[in-house]
Amino acid sequence: MLSNSPPSSSSSPPFPSPSQSPPSPFPPPPSPPPSVVLSPCAACKILRRRCVEKCVLAPYFPPNDPIKFTIAHRVFGASNIIKFLQELPESQRADAVSSMVYEANARIRDPVYGCAGAICQLQKQVSELQVQLAKAQAELVNMHCQQTNLVALICMEMTQSQDQQLLQPQQHIDMNCFIDDNSLGCSWEPLWT
Repeated sequence: MLSNSPPSSSSSPPFPSPSQSPPSPFPPPPSPPPSVVLSPCAACKILRRRCVEKCVLAPYFPPNDPIKFTIAHRVFGASNIIKFLQELPESQRADAVSSMVYEANARIRDPVYGCAGAICQLQKQVSELQVQLAKAQAELVNMHCQQTNLVALICMEMTQSQDQQLLQPQQHIDMNCFIDDNSLGCSWEPLWT
């Protein structure tokens, strides 16, 4: 059923099909700008407030990750988070949110020291590992020196034994005493004669 009223933006497609009635002489009413936020961000859901189109928290606290905002909100509070983000340029806001969430996680685990406690623990581990590395390097140098000394000792012993062989006169053994002239001639005679 066709109506003579102008088409509304919610019931008709933006481009009329050829089977529809000719367009009305009045331009259609302007459609509202598309809303970027389809569902409220996690922050607005938790705070139970209406998520506006230019919500400062929406890009950093998506609706599918409410725990991220819950942790940051528990430690910093929503007003402080909003104030921090508004004071920063947009290029630094994502890093700031990551830092706040990390610090909040650390504060929940260690309410007294937070990130400083984790950093102190990591620095202690680094110091212990540096000591172990220094010991291992000293042992390696010691083993290398021992190997060098051993090779030098073997080389000295080899040169000394070669020198002794060169200095000793070679004894000439007379082989004539082992060969009997009479038996030599007999051994070469043919057996069939």
